[in-house]
Amino acid sequence: MEAIHPQTQIGLVTLTVSDLRRSLSFYTRNIGLKLLSQEDQAAVLGTAERPLLHLVEQPGAQHFPNTTGLYHFALLLPSRVELARSLKHMIETETPLGGFSDHSVSEAIYLSDPDGNGIEIYRDRRRDEWPMLNGRLQMNTLPLDLQGLIGELNGRTPAWDGLSAGTKMGHIHLHIRDVDEAEAFYCDVLGFERIMRYGPSAGFVSAGGYHHHIGLNTWAGHGAPPPPSGAVGLRHYQILLPNEAALAAVKTRLDANEIHYQAENGVIALQDPSQNGLHLQVLAV
Repeated sequence: MEAIHPQTQIGLVTLTVSDLRRSLSFYTRNIGLKLLSQEDQAAVLGTAERPLLHLVEQPGAQHFPNTTGLYHFALLLPSRVELARSLKHMIETETPLGGFSDHSVSEAIYLSDPDGNGIEIYRDRRRDEWPMLNGRLQMNTLPLDLQGLIGELNGRTPAWDGLSAGTKMGHIHLHIRDVDEAEAFYCDVLGFERIMRYGPSAGFVSAGGYHHHIGLNTWAGHGAPPPPSGAVGLRHYQILLPNEAALAAVKTRLDANEIHYQAENGVIALQDPSQNGLHLQVLAV
């Protein structure tokens, strides 16, 4: 089967929030994203180089546990120093943090926004440092060396001016109803590579040998239903392909597998088997 283009990446993530003003304050002040545009009940945030997050307000929206949808979106910082700067800023702004992990391929900080939408902020190790076993990439969940991370700043107190312009959406991690079903869609139809399984309840898939562009887990329950209307969380996310030929190749596979989608203005909009929304489109240069 033809693999998805190796330069495929994750793009803009669109979320429903219950209070746009509260969310904008959190994402700009605590996280360090910049407000790029705002219109009525929606706003786009990101860096000077790229949009990363699209927030849509739905007053009264609630968090529904034990459903499919967003586990977390993951902001990839360009260096360990930038991760240290971000950690220092979140400590100084008394941002509630949910956890810290060293995944051998990366170092990560976990937290949630005011609506409970999960966030990972991380940095990658160099690819030649990623552990391999019998030709397969190995990811672990180990304690993060917080002292060593903060030590990257060498006692300096750099002025905070938000997340680095080089920040991008590194990956997205989804609650799904069945791992085998989700992998069959993302790998056998879209063309992502199976990287590894984390026990029976999670899988990681990627393009171009990355450790993962999409995480898939049933931690909300095997067979979990999609959230009802009026829920905070994921509306859809972008899978960005580098050119029209790469997008056309995926479209051909969707047609061959009789996957329903809507194509309009260069965007192929569809849902995965767990009803998580995704938009396939060409990366705007």
